[in-house]
Amino acid sequence: MTAGAAFWIVQFLHGLQLSMLLFLLSVGLTVIFGLLHFVNLAHGALYALGAYIGYSAVRLTGSYWGGFVAAPIAVAVLGAALYFTLIRRMRHSGAMNQVLVTFGLIFVFLDVFRIFWGDIALGVETPSSLSGTVEFLGVTYSAYRLFIIALGLTIMAILHLTLSRTQIGAIIRAGVDNDRMAGCLGINVERVFFLVFCAGCALAGLAGVVAAPVVSVSPNMGTEILIPSLIVVVIGGLGSLRGAVTGSLLVGFIQTFGAVLAPMAASIAVYALLAAVLILRPAGLFPARS
Repeated sequence: MTAGAAFWIVQFLHGLQLSMLLFLLSVGLTVIFGLLHFVNLAHGALYALGAYIGYSAVRLTGSYWGGFVAAPIAVAVLGAALYFTLIRRMRHSGAMNQVLVTFGLIFVFLDVFRIFWGDIALGVETPSSLSGTVEFLGVTYSAYRLFIIALGLTIMAILHLTLSRTQIGAIIRAGVDNDRMAGCLGINVERVFFLVFCAGCALAGLAGVVAAPVVSVSPNMGTEILIPSLIVVVIGGLGSLRGAVTGSLLVGFIQTFGAVLAPMAASIAVYALLAAVLILRPAGLFPARS
């Protein structure tokens, strides 16, 4: 294989790895938007919290896998507390109030991170079983980054099967399409809302602990990834798994290849795509509701 071909395969894998991280974060965000009609700008802070909890669990247990398990569970528990104390009260208060409250939560989480973990960047070591490199598609690539890709694809497949082949998936789709009619059919929509919100929080925590060995764990990591995640949601369409997959792949590959081909225009390309989608398809490429 030529050096040029190997370079582009590595960039392709980088783009796929970034896309899977964006997918893990944005799929929970888009379903919360689509089902609960709730604008949760603090979703990125939950991602950062997952990274910090993973860091602490790794230090406590001496194993990365301890943090891998603890982070999504802990963030889901916190998400449940947020739901009962704040989210449920704010669901019908209007988008602007939701934006203001969750925007304020971002700063609350930032101060909590600084109080408990400090303001310096922290690092999480990759597990020893994934610390090396492997030969893949004729190139040498990080085993841990391949693990991220495999994890994202696995979660994607599980969510697809759950939403398309199970009763709970049918209930969620009904709630996204018309929550009032679903309630009239005897579905406990409030319980579905709660479970979906907790699942979205757990995925945010999982994305955080998975990203921790790749990026520095810092208080601002949640705000840094929030904008790309919102762009993924808008491009893909609210409440749509297919939209989350498509938006994640588009944004991930544009950012990766843009940084290689035109570093100064990489971010502009993402926003240009966002503008084009908003003009041509305001509801997104694959919205869950018409």
